[in-house]
Amino acid sequence: MKKDMGSTGEDIERLVGNGVALVDFNAPWCAPCRAQEPIIEDLAGQFEGKIVVVELNIDENRETAAKLGIHSIPTLAIFKNGKEIQRFIGLQSADVLVEAVERALK
Repeated sequence: MKKDMGSTGEDIERLVGNGVALVDFNAPWCAPCRAQEPIIEDLAGQFEGKIVVVELNIDENRETAAKLGIHSIPTLAIFKNGKEIQRFIGLQSADVLVEAVERALK
């Protein structure tokens, strides 16, 4: 399932270090981010035990967002063993994200 909504930059580094992780960079005031939320929740359930899904509020973690080059939200990044392998900017469909996660798991 989805990890702690209040993840910090330090959490992100630890959580994406091994295996496949999907990080959802967002903010509470962002309407597209809120629209993305149920898709991310479904994805977390679908891939439970196979990937880590993390949400990072960029307003509360500005330094981490800047360090990772997050300029627009929602931004979704897929990490494999600590390295970012794909990034999506803007609202993404479930099909696009499922395909990307499945590729990352291979």
